[in-house]
Amino acid sequence: MPSVQTGYAPNLKVFKQSLKTAPLESSIEYLISLLKRRQIKNSRPCAIATAELLRQVVAKSRWTDVGKLIARIQDVGQRLIEAQPREMAVGNIVRRVLGMVRDEANEDRTEDGSDTASSIGSPKRQHSHTELTSTQGPPPSSLRFSSTTEGSDLSEVNGDDVFGGRSTPSGRPPLMASHTSYAVVNGVPVQQSMFNLLSATPSPNATPSGPSGTNSPHGNHPLHATTLAERMIITSKDLRAEVINGIEEILDELEQVDDQIAAYAQEHIHSNEIILTHSSSVSVYKFLLKAAEKRKFTVIVAESYPNDHEETHLAAMGKMKDPESEEDGEGVYLKSLQAAGITVILMTDASVFAIMSRVNKVILATHAVIANGGLIAAAGARLIAKAAKVHRTPVIVVSGVYKLSPEYPFEFESLIEYGDPGNIVGYHDGTLVDNLEVDNPVYDYVPPDLVDLYITNLGAHAPSYLYRIVADHYKTEDINFHKPELQF
Repeated sequence: MPSVQTGYAPNLKVFKQSLKTAPLESSIEYLISLLKRRQIKNSRPCAIATAELLRQVVAKSRWTDVGKLIARIQDVGQRLIEAQPREMAVGNIVRRVLGMVRDEANEDRTEDGSDTASSIGSPKRQHSHTELTSTQGPPPSSLRFSSTTEGSDLSEVNGDDVFGGRSTPSGRPPLMASHTSYAVVNGVPVQQSMFNLLSATPSPNATPSGPSGTNSPHGNHPLHATTLAERMIITSKDLRAEVINGIEEILDELEQVDDQIAAYAQEHIHSNEIILTHSSSVSVYKFLLKAAEKRKFTVIVAESYPNDHEETHLAAMGKMKDPESEEDGEGVYLKSLQAAGITVILMTDASVFAIMSRVNKVILATHAVIANGGLIAAAGARLIAKAAKVHRTPVIVVSGVYKLSPEYPFEFESLIEYGDPGNIVGYHDGTLVDNLEVDNPVYDYVPPDLVDLYITNLGAHAPSYLYRIVADHYKTEDINFHKPELQF
């Protein structure tokens, strides 16, 4: 693992720089240590770090077939999840990469077998069939599979079958007369059975191709082992490049997700509305800034004490850094809400219920979204959502698709992370500390019945529709890849 200087706190930027020179295994251990020490935290930085590491895993690992690559990615992903199980974005990115590998492998198999399958209806095949028909009489009918050919090999009748020129290992059983009825008028077939459509005589110039590495029943030479090995190497190189391109697309999505979500802001925020939001979320602030381009409204910000109140105060004063520019130099501050023409009111969390009757919409950020439509958000979000439900105020959640997890934990308390209790009760007050058990939850679980709408980079969705997005982005076999005991 790369050495760390004294008094030096590594972060996402340092990790990305270390990937260029560090060995692969050292990079894996480095990211594991950063996740354990929470030096890389929150969904988006963890997702970016995971995608960057998996790109190196695909590029630097030695593998010759898809199975070994999938096993390697699963092993790395399991180690990362065990390092920080509450950062669900890590597992989401691993699952998306695994699904991408499976899709690319399936496409390669389809392309390998598409030549023989597509040649059935090709003009060349039809032309050859027409020539044979004109010289040998009417096309062979399905009557040739009746009792007159019983016990004979189909390859003797047709030479070889149409799927790649491979002969059938054994003769088909004779068809019943009711299934092979066939009318001929003046030597021209009037109606053909479906089976006869698949039994066209191949072109005499067609070269039958048997399974790789085996002798053809028609006397063709077998494929050489060196040719097969070269083909595997070429296929693995092509697959490697496709997977790396797919991971780069995921990284591009992570960089653009906030802007894509903000594009829907003007459809959901109207003039003269009062919006209540919570904590310091870049996604929410960009969403509000986009709506402020054509709307005038008021924003009430709950300070999210005691874990995020300092960042929330800075954001309300227009001193929030853009995380996309923070990697380059010292970073750039986002435009303040006041400068965009928004009236901003900062309030304590305890006043939420009293002010809710004046609020038109509640907009919340999320740390993770689970499969049942519930979300993990900053502590205090559940209190706000419950107050909104009492006052019939709609609750809108903005979240990127990468935060949507296919897992369904049955113990929701296991999702809650607890922070430093010293933020609530100072350790200098020894008498109080000795007589109290202080819990400081960093996150809250908000059930799906308290949420009205999710706005993602793919559009607006109801909580009940999230299962469809899960099915589109994750493979069923990859959902519990880190839990072998749950795989069937």
